Amino acid sequence: MRIPGSCAALLASAAALAALCGCTVQPAGADGKHGLPVRVEPQGGPGSGAARSSPVPGAARTAPAAPPAATPGVTASVPAPRVLWSRGDRGPAVRELQARLRQVAWLAVGPTGSYDGPTEQAVKGFQGKRGLPRTGATDAVTWQRLVAMTRPPGSGELYPRAGQPAAAADPRCLTGRVLCISKTSRTLRWMVDGRTLSTMAVRFGAQYTPTREGVFTVYWKSRHHVSTLYHSPMPYAMFFSGGQAVHYSYDFAARGYAGGSHGCVNVRDETAIARLFAQVRIGDKVVVSW
Repeated sequence: MRIPGSCAALLASAAALAALCGCTVQPAGADGKHGLPVRVEPQGGPGSGAARSSPVPGAARTAPAAPPAATPGVTASVPAPRVLWSRGDRGPAVRELQARLRQVAWLAVGPTGSYDGPTEQAVKGFQGKRGLPRTGATDAVTWQRLVAMTRPPGSGELYPRAGQPAAAADPRCLTGRVLCISKTSRTLRWMVDGRTLSTMAVRFGAQYTPTREGVFTVYWKSRHHVSTLYHSPMPYAMFFSGGQAVHYSYDFAARGYAGGSHGCVNVRDETAIARLFAQVRIGDKVVVSW
């Protein structure tokens, strides 16, 4: 069919208007209806500074995809840190834990090596102060935080009151009646024929007044002795080398290993040394060794 000239001009004007508006006319679908106008982005893309045509009123916009919705009641599971020690545990590791807790003033009593009630409460306090779960059990996170805040404890901190476990007896201590004194473990064993009857913590001379090492004998006992050189009391003194003696020390009992003697072997347990003083005889052997 031939289109009259006026109709052809009208159609051409409509096509030009559509092009200026940035839209194209969609071809008819199977049902004979035309599709919706399509928005055409100018070259350069959105935000490039190029002019953008306005969409035809009523044109559909494509909404951005929404993030997947979380499943109700389901949360990400975070594994709990591994528990290293808890109440009832015993051993050197617990003793170190207690010594470190003392360094940061969370534990008042000396290390015992037993994870008891006071230790549990100290751990809870430390955890709460640092925003950790207050379980009272020492887990890996709690331990790492404590280690970062403290220093490795020395033997005086690990065994501040009761002394360290006694070192193996020197071979020279295995016969007769012997005061077997170890500088390594800072302990005194009272031994008879190779059998240990008692053990106690001891302290030795300071840097410029060291306790002599070797084999000696007890040559004098003085229950209420007072040093003529330093004018300090030396109760239960048992002399073995010149002016050096095994004796009770008030300073050792009060300050522990923070101090030192003038060469004597100090004992801090008055009950223990009173019992020892009663058993030791003049002529008994004294062995001081590393």
